[in-house]
Amino acid sequence: MTLNQLFVISNFYATSLWVLIIVFPKWKITQKILSSFWLFIPFILLYIYYLSASVNIESIEILSSFQLEDIALLFGQEGFAAATWVHLLLIDLFLGRWIYWEGQKSQIWTIHSLLLCVFFAPVGLLSHLITDAIFNKNDDADSNSPDEQKSDSDTSLAASK
Repeated sequence: MTLNQLFVISNFYATSLWVLIIVFPKWKITQKILSSFWLFIPFILLYIYYLSASVNIESIEILSSFQLEDIALLFGQEGFAAATWVHLLLIDLFLGRWIYWEGQKSQIWTIHSLLLCVFFAPVGLLSHLITDAIFNKNDDADSNSPDEQKSDSDTSLAASK
């Protein structure tokens, strides 16, 4: 199989997982697939394959130089570009999986954050953190009214006596 064929397959695999997360979040099959970290193994293996096909002494020296121009040239090579892309697919999906489960647990809306995460993972993360803060702030304010706090402390005082 060529690097390009593997690249196409990895994109199809990632897209399929994103469709499950975004379009079918409550589906039992989606939840079963996303409950396991095994879904990342194909990306990891492909990443290792791309790296093994493209890493050499010269590329290690370039990566360790921390010069943007040199690294840009290195990533311009097909093997490194493919490895970088698979790296991004994996990290974006890992983050999307976390946002998905946080949304399921908190019962908050995550589709906007997940859509952003597909292409711009850091922006998707920020979107989710803001959404979570807004929804959890309102939930915390509702569930921690002064009367409830007083009755909670009265209960704990009575239990300690």
